[in-house]
Amino acid sequence: MGAAPAIPEGMIPRQAPRHPLAIPVDVSLLRSGVPESIPGRSLNIGEGGMAAIVAGELIPGDTVGVEFRLPSVGGPLRAKAVVRHHAHLRCGIEFIGLSPEQRAMIRYWNRRNLEVQLEQGLAVFKPPETAEEKATSLPPPAWGDKGWADKGWSDKLRRILAPRILWTALAVFLLIGLIGWWRWYQAWDELESHLPKKAAATGPATKVPPEIIQQLVTHKVEPVYPNAAQKAKVEGTVLVDTTISPDGSVVEAKAVSGPELLAPAAARAVRWWRFRPYQIDGKPAEVHTTLAVEFHVPR
Repeated sequence: MGAAPAIPEGMIPRQAPRHPLAIPVDVSLLRSGVPESIPGRSLNIGEGGMAAIVAGELIPGDTVGVEFRLPSVGGPLRAKAVVRHHAHLRCGIEFIGLSPEQRAMIRYWNRRNLEVQLEQGLAVFKPPETAEEKATSLPPPAWGDKGWADKGWSDKLRRILAPRILWTALAVFLLIGLIGWWRWYQAWDELESHLPKKAAATGPATKVPPEIIQQLVTHKVEPVYPNAAQKAKVEGTVLVDTTISPDGSVVEAKAVSGPELLAPAAARAVRWWRFRPYQIDGKPAEVHTTLAVEFHVPR
């Protein structure tokens, strides 16, 4: 037997196995008092946490909210988590405070996923059962050397009971998922209530020069300088195409030029800018402009 692989420096050893899974993931981060939602996609998942690729900078130690939906499991799963490592948009997230229902949902999905892989020939063995799984599993029949102890009868009994057990378990976990979703929905109401409301557009956006829009700024959020850009000493100006609603909130912000390492941070910052409504014929109107966001390496 070879030696166990070394754990990379700065990473936490896993306490529970993970299984490959690629699904959309939303990571919510409260930074400087402003909630920020970062989209991503998972790479693997287990009861202890997940690995994911996210479209933004996260710092090890950040406390975040994670929302995702397991395949074939009703309702989204929301959990608090801690960022354990982050490099090149890939991060490791450890779940904290998972309820028994949420752990059961993830455990059920992992076992079901492994069964599907075994049926399709994608896996050749099952991982050892945990103490909890052994305690809840059916004991093997032991009624003598003949009759039910015969392997043929055991296989027949298993084929009869397996579909019923599977459908019963699926119904139970769907119910558990609905209950868990209802509990977490209330906890997330406060965070979601801070997100800005987007006003509906009343017509096509009017192109307005940046120098005029700059005079209407009422709230400006400075961008968070990405760690990778600082280490590489990357600085410069990022131009962000911006659409502003009649109420002065930013509807859309998209970086169109500038250093690639700085573009996402510039667009995220502009989304939180606020303006006095731009008026046309005395009425607030939706406008389109291009804003410049500058980055300078700290001296």
